Amino acid sequence: MTSEDPDITFTSTVRAEEMTFLEAPDTRVDFTGDAADRSTSGSDRTNLPRPVAENTTYHDVRVDYRIRAHLDPET
Repeated sequence: MTSEDPDITFTSTVRAEEMTFLEAPDTRVDFTGDAADRSTSGSDRTNLPRPVAENTTYHDVRVDYRIRAHLDPET
């Protein structure tokens, strides 16, 4: 592990045969502290546009999501 490796890595995969959004969600990830500029999050989507449309059904959806966070050693 190097000093550039994240202290925390979280990955998740969500799959759905069918997904409908009645309202378009407002989502975000906030990193606080001095290590925030080195921490990242993001997703790769299959059959799910960005942003999603309200009252639209999407099929064969997959979302691969990841968070890579660095901790502030001073706290």
